[in-house]
Amino acid sequence: MRADYATLHKTIKALTEGETDEVALMATVACELHHSDDRFDWTGFYRVTAPEVLKIGPYQGLHGCLVIPFSRGVCGAAARTGEVQLVPNVDDFPGHIACASSTRSEIVLPVRNEDGQVIGVLDIDSNQLDAFTQEDAEQLTAILTEVFGGQGSVPQIGV
Repeated sequence: MRADYATLHKTIKALTEGETDEVALMATVACELHHSDDRFDWTGFYRVTAPEVLKIGPYQGLHGCLVIPFSRGVCGAAARTGEVQLVPNVDDFPGHIACASSTRSEIVLPVRNEDGQVIGVLDIDSNQLDAFTQEDAEQLTAILTEVFGGQGSVPQIGV
């Protein structure tokens, strides 16, 4: 099954309306996204907890890496550049951090607050090669913008 983004957007909006706690929002979004699409093998957030440092936040799936510096991996690249990272094959991404050996492709999106500051990243891993599309990037960006109040735009895809 593939995500029905129109329904998913409405569901997440209804579940998160009025909530301001970032961790509660992340937990709800991770859960709803993870169970919406068979491609999503690991779905979760890494939060900016110190300068240039991401720490694991709410997620669905097996264990994840606990700490990721901005200087490493796909999540670090998304946090560092503020751009969506759409990676069709993680083996081709220089410096990819293998938190799970089953991950074949990945999409990571920056999460911004109302001031436009990156407060974390949404990381979705798939055990399928080339699992994610530009449509996924656009739809997920729209959901994150709605939930976290960040300044949305057509995402720049960086690899």
